[in-house]
Amino acid sequence: MGDACRTVVAFDGMGVARLGLDGQAHLLLSMGSLEAPDLREISFPRTEFSETLWPHAEHEFVLIVDARRELDASFKADRYALDAGVQSILRLPLGRGDTRLGSLVLTSLRPGLFSAEHARELALVAEMVTIALCHERLASEAREAATAKERARLLEQRVERLNQELFAVSSHQVLGESPRWREALTLASKVAPTDTTVLITGESGTGKEVVARWLHQASTRKAGPFLALNCAALPDQLLESELFGHERGAFTGAVTARAGKLEEAAGGVLFLDEVGEMSPAVQAKFLRVLQEREYQRLGGTRTLRADVRVVAATNRDLTGAIQNGGFREDLYYRLAVFEISLPPLRERRHDILILVQAFLDQFSRSFGRAAAGLSDDARETLLAYSWPGNVRELRNAIERAAIVCDGGLITSESLPIGIVQQARQRSEAPQPPAPASDGFGLTLDAAERGMILDALSRAGNNKSKAARLLGLTRAQLRSRLEKHRLGGND
Repeated sequence: MGDACRTVVAFDGMGVARLGLDGQAHLLLSMGSLEAPDLREISFPRTEFSETLWPHAEHEFVLIVDARRELDASFKADRYALDAGVQSILRLPLGRGDTRLGSLVLTSLRPGLFSAEHARELALVAEMVTIALCHERLASEAREAATAKERARLLEQRVERLNQELFAVSSHQVLGESPRWREALTLASKVAPTDTTVLITGESGTGKEVVARWLHQASTRKAGPFLALNCAALPDQLLESELFGHERGAFTGAVTARAGKLEEAAGGVLFLDEVGEMSPAVQAKFLRVLQEREYQRLGGTRTLRADVRVVAATNRDLTGAIQNGGFREDLYYRLAVFEISLPPLRERRHDILILVQAFLDQFSRSFGRAAAGLSDDARETLLAYSWPGNVRELRNAIERAAIVCDGGLITSESLPIGIVQQARQRSEAPQPPAPASDGFGLTLDAAERGMILDALSRAGNNKSKAARLLGLTRAQLRSRLEKHRLGGND
């Protein structure tokens, strides 16, 4: 490349500036004589080039006749050229279409060496350098893609291994292949090796405790205990006592001192389910645990250290609770350092039959007999139902069906009547013809109708909840249901 350029003009130095994805301009410079070039590789942020040296609007070429008058030493790249004694510069942009790859730069220690004619004669050399840079970028992108694919493969292997380890020590399994479910597990596998506090959100029955146990099994604390505490199951004083422990005489009935879950879970994980139900008084005390890792037993004066990792879960909208004054904002941000959202079962329908088979395998071991399988009508019923109770409701339904079928084939008659009725209504509901298209895709009416149907499905046919999901009042939703003939009358 240097030889080709020297047949056009006798420059003193040349370089190729590659514009990286990080916004840096990486320069490979060749200074000195042809026989003994001084090769240097330097990098400057793109912002450290003056508009004169590297214009933001790309030109056919940039010609600097007198660098001492035209460059600006307040920019690092300009100052580097001036300090090197450069007095004239020819810069040819490299790129294809709108893609800017960098520049081919020729420098001289004499002013006024380069001309527009030199730029035109060197256009072919610039094209050759552009082709080389394109090949280099493609190779780099291919390497990055291969690295990302390998990371994803290793992460998937880790997810499967951890699932097997969890199932080996408990009855809990993390099952499913839907993208949103696998995304949640991927996030869990990334945060698991740390001691970061995790908040798991999702509707009731989506498997929050299962994921919390999976986190524990994947963490460095897996040899320590996993203790769960449901914050909604106890009144304030009992919750405080269960969490922090109490001293003798702290309250009526406290005849002996007792350690709380924070002490019992030392070296392990404390799982706080339904954390949004904590009273303000308990919230204030627990905030200190997360901030200072210190607490006191109820009725005690001795300060204890909390050597636990906290994993919390809620099915409430905590941001809404903050606005209503029901939850402390500072506690929320301490809990939600790393948030994992679990999808409802209706958004992972491909996982329903996977979960059903796993539940049947469990019940066959515990009942001592295996169901013969699922009939087609039972399968269709399970897939058509909206599952407002999510995985927990599915498990209960399959347990009942496994008992009722008594080792035979599970049919729709084996399933709870409410599930069968709703699934039948959904499958038999008349579907009005779609409005005519305007030739460019769906009409607004068709799009609105689809959004309403999706919201009703997500809300389990609860119109008040569907209205909230759509940002409508119940009356507004009712009028739209009537408009689209979707059974708007309550």
